[in-house]
Amino acid sequence: MDPLHDIPAADGFPPGVLATVPADTAELGARAAALLRGGEVLLLHGGLGAGKTCFVQGLCAALGVTTEVVSPTFTLVNTYDGRFRVHHLDFYRLDAVSDLDDIGLPDLLDEVAEGSAVLAAEWPGPLLRSLGRTPFLEFLALTGPGGMGREWRLRGRPEPATAWRAVFRPGGVAC
Repeated sequence: MDPLHDIPAADGFPPGVLATVPADTAELGARAAALLRGGEVLLLHGGLGAGKTCFVQGLCAALGVTTEVVSPTFTLVNTYDGRFRVHHLDFYRLDAVSDLDDIGLPDLLDEVAEGSAVLAAEWPGPLLRSLGRTPFLEFLALTGPGGMGREWRLRGRPEPATAWRAVFRPGGVAC
């Protein structure tokens, strides 16, 4: 894998919460949605099939999105309207940072900065340089103990608030 698509090391994140089945991952996304105030940037890391889109589906459902939430792997950007507009991006197939302007990233980041939208990015490596000093939450989905389910870890810039850390507390179960 190239450096733009590297997955961060697990030891850079505190231990997290277990999601044993996909419904747990969607519920974790819904619990995260309850903490959103608008203006958040969510960076989703994990291998192929780790549950990143499932997390966003739960998040969007809890925000009142009524349309089908699908992976933006081929479209690069999907936008959904709910309590907040959600820009769901996937940079897995993006080759060059210069392509970010082509998909309208500056406008999306402006909308997020205004507080009327949330940005959720899968494979966010190419996005990091564009964020500058923008705060963000980073989520890492790892294969769970014994190869079962997922462990979801959280870190952020700045450090996530207590409410966020409580949702992703070590040893907890997503729902």
